[in-house]
This record gives sequence, structure tokens and C-alpha cells, in this order.
Amino acid sequence: MPVVDVDPDELRRLTGKEEKSDDQLKQDLFGLGLEYEGETEDGLMQLEFGPDRLDRLSVEGVARSLRYHYGDDRGVAVPKTNDPDWTIEVDESVPEERPYVTGAVIRGANLSEKGLESIIQLQEKLHATMGRKRVKGAIGIHDLTMLKGEMLNEEGGNSITYKGIDPDGDTFVALDSDRELTPGQVLEEHPTGRKYADVVADYERLPAIYDELGLFSFPPVINGRRTEVSTDSRDLFVELTGTDQWTIDHMCNIICYALDARGATVEQVDIQYPDGTTVKPDFEVRTKTVTHERIETMLGIDLDERETIDLFERSGLDARLDDEAAETAYEVSIPPYRVDVLHPVDLVDDVGRAYGFNDLVPRYPDVGTVGGRHERSTLEDAARRSLVGLGFEDLLNFHMISGEENYERMNVEAGSDVVGGGDPVDITEPYSEDYTQLRSWALPSLMMVLENNTHRAYPQDLAEIGLAAERDDSENTNVAEHRTVAGVLARYDATYEDAKGRLQALCRDFDVELETPATEHPSFISGRVASVVVDGDEVGVVGELHPKVLVEHDLELPVAAFEFRLDALAGE
Repeated sequence: MPVVDVDPDELRRLTGKEEKSDDQLKQDLFGLGLEYEGETEDGLMQLEFGPDRLDRLSVEGVARSLRYHYGDDRGVAVPKTNDPDWTIEVDESVPEERPYVTGAVIRGANLSEKGLESIIQLQEKLHATMGRKRVKGAIGIHDLTMLKGEMLNEEGGNSITYKGIDPDGDTFVALDSDRELTPGQVLEEHPTGRKYADVVADYERLPAIYDELGLFSFPPVINGRRTEVSTDSRDLFVELTGTDQWTIDHMCNIICYALDARGATVEQVDIQYPDGTTVKPDFEVRTKTVTHERIETMLGIDLDERETIDLFERSGLDARLDDEAAETAYEVSIPPYRVDVLHPVDLVDDVGRAYGFNDLVPRYPDVGTVGGRHERSTLEDAARRSLVGLGFEDLLNFHMISGEENYERMNVEAGSDVVGGGDPVDITEPYSEDYTQLRSWALPSLMMVLENNTHRAYPQDLAEIGLAAERDDSENTNVAEHRTVAGVLARYDATYEDAKGRLQALCRDFDVELETPATEHPSFISGRVASVVVDGDEVGVVGELHPKVLVEHDLELPVAAFEFRLDALAGE
């Protein structure tokens, strides 16, 4: 989940609630779904929230949500824009892998040191989420006064050019550098260039943006030093390039809204493609329809029409009754920064949050059935209790993961016949490079926790019972899912025998027979690994993790582990 560092004093200033204490702010933020995770050494609040609300990746976005929460702002707000004075001309030489560009001019930005830090954080958080680590979209922010646009025509206007160049083409001085380098040299010699070299590794020609003075931006890698933004910058040029026009347009919208909150004025930019001209940013307000019955049914409350419209407006939306609908329904207007609203259910969620989920009164359903635990749930709870009794700390990790974490860092080849090596269930349009597929086993998730916990005391005995999946064409969904049990023992003296001993105790609790014949698995040390065979069926693996896997996860002590299918504990 994204974590954003927010200055509480800036939050109070931007919301106009100087009297709010930190504890009151935390309570209000929790009502919005933002969880307090601690604070930095500088006293900044660390807030964790769902990755759908990308407009809250900065203090400006969080403050906007709080103002709606307090009732100080209502309805859809759209920044006023000035007519374009600048044009981005897209040359035919632009790399086909990165054909899209958008931008905006920002006038009169008030960038204090805290404001500049917030915008930089927003830029990098958008890169990591919507931009998929700059692959799908990347943002460049420049000091406009340092740009010299080429004169468009006698009527005035300035233009810059987005084009493709050879790696050994023109030179420029990159940020945090003091000498002229070609783009190719930046990728080889500059720390930021080396970090993002993979993004453009397959490009025959590299993306570049020029003004009349020459090359000043090498997207998606790094900006030039000439146009570096500082607290003295008042007029900015924002440019975005990417592989998808919708993505960079909405990243641009979020940036513009944040700068608008700082008192800046947004000025549009003409984007001149070879086949036509468009104007950006386009603050289009979308609409969706949701019925009154759906809202009441999903939330379990009774609302009148006026109250419902009020709750929409307190969510930063506009709503009006849809006179053409066969039943009572609302046509809801959605602001340009809300990239998360994809379905009417998202609108119901906004109404519920504005109403207050904590204010919903539990009630018995109007059905004459008696509920009970599913057998699988009962088995899972029993196994979890046994694991805790054996000294494990129970975890709950995400079921989605990246291919790198699931396979490569575990030294496992996708599609192999070892535990965890099943064909990956890939997400067609992943929102983040960190979550591109369903995990095929749980052990990589536990290793990620150990990697993040190297500053914690040892021993660390962790276990998880959760979902795992792999492609299976024999299933009607083409996906085979199962519940898996995984455990790790991270300690200076962890051995195969320790992991097997815990596994034996767990099997005794469920009165199933355990066998551990020798096997081979690339994640484990040869000779210190065995198959987990329960009641004659091979269901998992147990052993000592290979040093290669430990080094990959920055671990400096042994780790013994096991993983097997939960249903094996059910017996015959």
C-alpha cells in the first residue's frame, strides 16, 4: 500500500484548521480511509491508504479530501485555465515505443521548501504507481523562465519539440551533474541514468525534448540542470511522456490540481501531433449513473434524495436526479483527478464514507437462514491456531505480487514442476509493476517480510495461510486456486530439522501422517530439502533456503522454511 509523508502543519494550513491537534487529524484521516503508520525523523506523518486514491499522494490532495470531509468545500471543483501560449511539437522521429506527450504551464506557483518537497514526492509516487516506475508515464517539471521557446508565427507563441535522437547525439548537463553528457553516456555513467536504463533499453532512438537553446529533458530518465526547479521558481513547465495517453493525461491532472492548491494558475498547452493538434490539460468532467435503490441496498440505510445529493457533494462530486431514468437515479459528475471511479459501486462507496461507515448500524438480514463456518474456514482457523501455538507469528500478505518476487528472486523458473513454479496468472492491465500477477506460492511473501524486517530482533518465526494460484486450462476460469500454508524460521541456528520438527508437530495436531523423502528444489540447499508427503500425497516442500535466495533478500542468517497445501491437513 502506498505510504505518503505529510507535514501536519502544512495539512492544517491547507485545510484552514489550525486548531486541530495531531490526534484529531489522525482520527479525521482514518475516517477517510488513511491510516497513520508512524512518523519520520523530521516529524512528518506517514499515512497509508488504498492505491486507488492517487489524488491523495500529496499533502495537497489529502487536504482537499479533508476540506470536503469537514463540509468546507462541496461539489466538483475544476481549476480555471488560461489559453495556451506554448506548444509541444511532436516530431515524426519520436520513438514508437513512447509516442505520447502532454503538458501544462503553471503560473505564479508559491513553492516554499515544504511545497517543493511535496510536489517532488507527488511526482515520484505517481511514477511508482500510475507510471509503473516511469515505464507507462513519466513527469518532468521545469523552471519556465529558463526555457526559450521557438517562435511559432507572427502572432507570437512559443514551441518546444519532442523528438527521438541517437544515444550518442546532442549533449546536455543532467540534474546532479556538472558536465555535458550524451543520453547514452547518462545511461552508463549517471546514477539516475543507470537506475532507469532498463526503461529505454530496447529503444533504437531515445526520447528527447528541445527548446531553441537545445536539449533540456531526457524523458523518462532525467531532466536537464538548466531548467531545475527551486523555491524561487514561480512559473513552471510540466511535460509528461508515456506509452498511454490516458495515463499521462490523468497524471498531469493530479499534478495540476496539487499546484492549483498552492495558488498557481494553470495554462493550457497545445500538443501538435503530425496528424492533428489537441489542447492539454483537458479537465473533462465525467458522469456516471447510480440508482437510489442500489445506494440504500448496499449501505443498508434509508436516505432521502436531498440527503443523498448532499453526501455526493461532500465527497467532491456533483449529482442531480436523472429525469429520464425509469427509477430514482442520480447522474453523478466526477472531477478530473478522480481516476479511481470506474463503476457505480465506487460512487456508493463515496456516499458511505461521507455518511460515515462507523455510523452504520448493524442489523439482522431479512432472510430465514442460519449461517455457519465453511469447512475450509474451520480448517484454516484450526491450522492458524496450531501455528501460533508452535511459536509462529501469523501474517496476512497480499495475494498479488510481481513476477520478479514470485520467481526470479526465489531462483525458481516460471512454468517448472517444483512447488511455486506453476504457470503465472498474469494481470492483463496491472496498475503497478509491484503487483502484476497472483502469487503461485506464499513463501516469496514471507521472504519479502523478512527482507523488510532486517532491523528487527531475531529470531523471527513467521507463518501465513493464504491464497495461491496458477494457470490451469482444465478449469473453467483457466485458473486453479488453493489455500497454502507457509512458514519460515529466521535465526542464527535455523536448520532443516527445525522446520521439519514444526511441520511434524502441526501434522500430529491434525492426525495426518507425514513423510519427507529427499528431493531437489532451486530455492533450497541441495541435500537439505525434502518433499512434504501427507497421507501418501506429495503436497509441498521443506528445507533450508539457498544462500543465493538469502543474499537476494539481504539476509545474513540462515532461514529454514516449509510450504504445503492446506487441504492436506483435512485427511481423508
